[in-house]
Amino acid sequence: MPDMKLAYYIQDSRLELDPRVLGLLADLGASGFDVSPVRTSEDVPEGTGMLLSFGGDGTYLSAAALAVELDLPVLGVNFGRLGFLSANKPEDVAAALVNRDFTIQRRGMLKAEGWCGADGPQLALNEICVQRQGAAMLGIDVEVDSRPLPTYWADGLLVATSSGSTAYSLSAGGPICLPDSRVLIIAPVAPHNLNVRPLVVPDSAGIKISFRSREDELRMALDNRGYVIPSSSVISVHAVPGALKRVELGGSNFIEALRARLLWGGDVRNMNQ
Repeated sequence: MPDMKLAYYIQDSRLELDPRVLGLLADLGASGFDVSPVRTSEDVPEGTGMLLSFGGDGTYLSAAALAVELDLPVLGVNFGRLGFLSANKPEDVAAALVNRDFTIQRRGMLKAEGWCGADGPQLALNEICVQRQGAAMLGIDVEVDSRPLPTYWADGLLVATSSGSTAYSLSAGGPICLPDSRVLIIAPVAPHNLNVRPLVVPDSAGIKISFRSREDELRMALDNRGYVIPSSSVISVHAVPGALKRVELGGSNFIEALRARLLWGGDVRNMNQ
């Protein structure tokens, strides 16, 4: 594994001189890795075998888009806060790479098309969300495999992957899914219906979304990228299974991450478990 070319991506420039970052880079260099900073796909040296994301989950989402473009596996190194995607401690990385104590897992992504906010279809790892721009309530019509759901009246709607179940979907009341679950979550944001709940559908489903709005424009987000779209847009959403190569270090445990980061089971009766 040493002599392998690694690239690393930092979104927050304040981290570039962080002692933890400098220490990790020194450890990687001492272990024989050729490490280069990158910002765009043009920066990535030929023969690079892995992309490292230094930061939090927002940085990981940007790095993941770059990794998919280049067909590189991406490893998240946590210099942020919660860190579900960037889950690994800096001090664990160099030894794990040297000893090949990692696996490469495939994570599904979402593809959205049918609006005028970007050049062609766009991919998202966590979620796609559309929300009202003004004060008026938004009506959202959804079809799943051409079968219409009752209209949602809400501030917005999101479609999330299982990877994104601990992100915005969680705040909207969606379920937590194990990351390798092949499902999509459809969840209204601040619904004005008392009898609607998030819906889990297979990731093979095709989802079509259209709107009833008094406004001319809506806001749309794909992970951490935002657009303004016409309210007349009709958006098609499909899963792209296995689109992302995600590096998991040995010992990674999603259930333990829930306990540590979201205090899952934080009940005095569970203190000895």
